[in-house]
Amino acid sequence: MLKKIEAIIREDKVNDVKDALYEIGIMGLNMFEVRGHGRQGGIKLVGRAGTYQINMLPKIQINIVLSDHNLEAAIEAILDSAHTGEPGDGLIFVYPVDEAIRVRTRERGQDAMVYPGDIDSRKDKAKV
Repeated sequence: MLKKIEAIIREDKVNDVKDALYEIGIMGLNMFEVRGHGRQGGIKLVGRAGTYQINMLPKIQINIVLSDHNLEAAIEAILDSAHTGEPGDGLIFVYPVDEAIRVRTRERGQDAMVYPGDIDSRKDKAKV
């Protein structure tokens, strides 16, 4: 079965997260610039005109579709690399994926998700 990870993280942690995912063999991902807030409700800034609240903070959303058996490794890589310990570190959501189809080759399911040098091919080499 395939899973989708949707991680919302700080902008300044994007390269750390991306590098950590590449290091474990996650090759395919998408990133989007998003705005929002969670428990912290935004931030207060003090300027010449006084104090004001910014409640829609810039964040990055990373989407990854991967095999069920690679899920925990990817989650741990994101948690370790995105963590600052401060409010606003982000959230990770996990969803089931019913089907994946590569448009170019019409491969389906797990076959559509394989990339040369990815986490699955590294595991296959380790088994040999």
